[in-house]
Amino acid sequence: MTQGAGQGPEVERTATVRDFRVPAYVHETGPHAHSAHPGNAAPPLEDPLEPPDGYTPTQRDLPVINRGDTVQVTVDPAVAQVPQAATGPGPLFVVGDVHGYLDELIAALQEKGLVDTAGNWCAGTARLWFLGDFTDRGPDGIGVIDLVMRLSAEAAAAGGYCKALMGNHELLLLGAKRFGDTPVNSGAGTATFQAAWLLNGGQKSDMDRLQDHHLQWMARLDAVEEVDGHLLVHSDTTAYLDYGDSIEAVNDTVHEMITRNDADEVWDLFRKFTKRFSFRDEGGADAVRSLLDTYGGTRIVHGHSPIPYLLGDVGSEDDEDSAGPVVAGPHVYADGLAIAMDGGVTMAGKLLVQQLPLPL
Repeated sequence: MTQGAGQGPEVERTATVRDFRVPAYVHETGPHAHSAHPGNAAPPLEDPLEPPDGYTPTQRDLPVINRGDTVQVTVDPAVAQVPQAATGPGPLFVVGDVHGYLDELIAALQEKGLVDTAGNWCAGTARLWFLGDFTDRGPDGIGVIDLVMRLSAEAAAAGGYCKALMGNHELLLLGAKRFGDTPVNSGAGTATFQAAWLLNGGQKSDMDRLQDHHLQWMARLDAVEEVDGHLLVHSDTTAYLDYGDSIEAVNDTVHEMITRNDADEVWDLFRKFTKRFSFRDEGGADAVRSLLDTYGGTRIVHGHSPIPYLLGDVGSEDDEDSAGPVVAGPHVYADGLAIAMDGGVTMAGKLLVQQLPLPL
């Protein structure tokens, strides 16, 4: 599912049953109207300035801070080809949100020399990390998961690795499959995973093809990792601090919550992983430092929030000729401490695959 330029940010909604029956975006008008993108549906708020706990903003006029220290990094594909290291770990790469765009993913991996023309691992000892959000909105989320699972085996056999983190959409798909229309506790009223999944771009073809081994793979994904001084997470939020004071503790807590199979617990986890923009505004660098001080690393690398919205570069509603946002590469911000990797592929942006480290 593609969002056109000028529409509001793609923001995951912890949708209520009321939303699902009569989505708020259908009838809203005025300066704070939501876009027609179903992922932007939100319950009507009694006070639009005070959204319920757990909801992220959806208004088109969401304030955006254009910091003077932000840069986008453009990397020459010819320079970015993977060198074959004779000994030791290979080069490190990260991949932003894929959201079911399998063809775009394969093309981006080929451009970096990580897979060959047949889509097989050809990068030797290279290390590849996906930052989560494999499904929803795009056409082939299950195909993306199948590819990542296969590359994990092929990379390991070649002496490298291909690993993945858990995004909020993995939690959403797990919840929709496990709990369906079971009501869960929500600050905005009665909610269900099924309604939230559909409102956030859930694809029936993905649900039809979802198998037990996909569910088991998603349920075992870690939430946080530190590699070569890079703290890797999916969401640009400090909510990870709620689950432990070490990387191991956070990952163990998340796995235990999923294993307990309690709908309310998993919903709360999804709700917190859906929060965003913690590193963008005033105090953003301090928020990043709180995570780095707790979990280690010198820079945080995340997906989740599309770079065009972090930059405020989303075009205009009235610009019918707009070709969509232009994303040249990762977005470095928060005093140079944060690297955003969601290039906005769902809104005609770019699916980013980037070698680390970036220049300081």
